[in-house]
Amino acid sequence: MSDRKDKMSDQSLRQDVIDELEFEPSFDAANIGVAVENGIVTLSGHVSSYAEKIAAESAAKRVKGVRAIAEEVEVRYPERKRHADDEIAARALDIIAWHTALPDDAIDVKVEKGRVTLSGEVRWHFQKMAAENAVKKLGGVTAVTNLLTIRPVASVPDVKDRVEDALRRNAEVEASQIRVNVVDNKVILEGGVRAWNERAVAERAAWSVPGVVAVENHLSIS
Repeated sequence: MSDRKDKMSDQSLRQDVIDELEFEPSFDAANIGVAVENGIVTLSGHVSSYAEKIAAESAAKRVKGVRAIAEEVEVRYPERKRHADDEIAARALDIIAWHTALPDDAIDVKVEKGRVTLSGEVRWHFQKMAAENAVKKLGGVTAVTNLLTIRPVASVPDVKDRVEDALRRNAEVEASQIRVNVVDNKVILEGGVRAWNERAVAERAAWSVPGVVAVENHLSIS
């Protein structure tokens, strides 16, 4: 009986994910396949840009009941929209240079077959993500690997208390269900949350505390 119930639950979740993909206007869901097993969603098929691939994954994560995402969507650019690696690299460097939140000459860019790799050192996690968000929208990009590291700073006191306070202030998460541990300014989040978006919100809250150089998110979806 339990197996039958789980199967029906997966079928219902699959339809919810399909509906959410079709509802999202930033990409065409016609070429995206969805499979679900035990709450784990597998996306397959192809889209016409890397930005669309990320948008499809984000849409699936918004659906209540999704426990994890296995993402197998390919990026297939039309021939007229293909770009040489050196062109992509030049555009990536330009867009990073123009971004007011990013430090000058701190980020290195490597491009191979449309795959962009970012390396270097920044002061804040939001700068690391800003660099990735800037280049993933460029034409010709098929994947982004973000190897940017957070610059170490002198040990900041009370990191654990600050993270817990940040979680309590956030209306989108149930802070009482989250355990926070700190080792050498690395924050480890454990416990359970109600939905995938709460997991992401809790991680962002941890990153917002000065002195945090890494976050390990072990929160499960309950």
